[in-house]
Amino acid sequence: MSQLLQEVVGELSKLPGVGRRTALRLAMHILRMERESVAEMTRSIDRFRNEIRHCAVCNNLSDEEICPICSDAERDHATICVVEQVADVLSIENTHQYRGLYHVLGGVISPMQGIAPSDLTIDLLCERIAAGGVKEVILAISTSVEGETTLFYLLNRLRQFPGLKITSIARGIGFGDELEYVDELTITHALLNRREIE
Repeated sequence: MSQLLQEVVGELSKLPGVGRRTALRLAMHILRMERESVAEMTRSIDRFRNEIRHCAVCNNLSDEEICPICSDAERDHATICVVEQVADVLSIENTHQYRGLYHVLGGVISPMQGIAPSDLTIDLLCERIAAGGVKEVILAISTSVEGETTLFYLLNRLRQFPGLKITSIARGIGFGDELEYVDELTITHALLNRREIE
């Protein structure tokens, strides 16, 4: 195999879920593409990596300082759905059932991986609630052990806000499932059947 091909396969196989065989197929496909298409692809990836930022309000990815969801006056600004990752926002948005705002934690608490509560955007969430106007927080955290730990921690932090309704998405999602891989119908039912946490 040529050295250049080996390098491309090596780089592509660093992507999650891409093994060496898939990386080789992708590399061969790129080789068959028009040069301008490949150049446009690499420009897009480069711009994305260098210009994307996190929304100052919710920590979602955005081209601007404040993402389109947070700046949308038509959305319900009294409800915040707390998720782990940006991919979870996309999963919920694809259901077309939720019209509130989001808050992206940036992960879950995981002592084994060295992720502490201070590594997440929990303080930013509390600042948003303390600023006023938020009536309900929906916790849409995965049902893994780390997700449950994060949920418990969030509950303790959010109880400092009297009158705040704290709900969790219904647990129709299987234990250990990651939200971004759950089908839209299951997410829809989970959102519609959320319950208040005592």
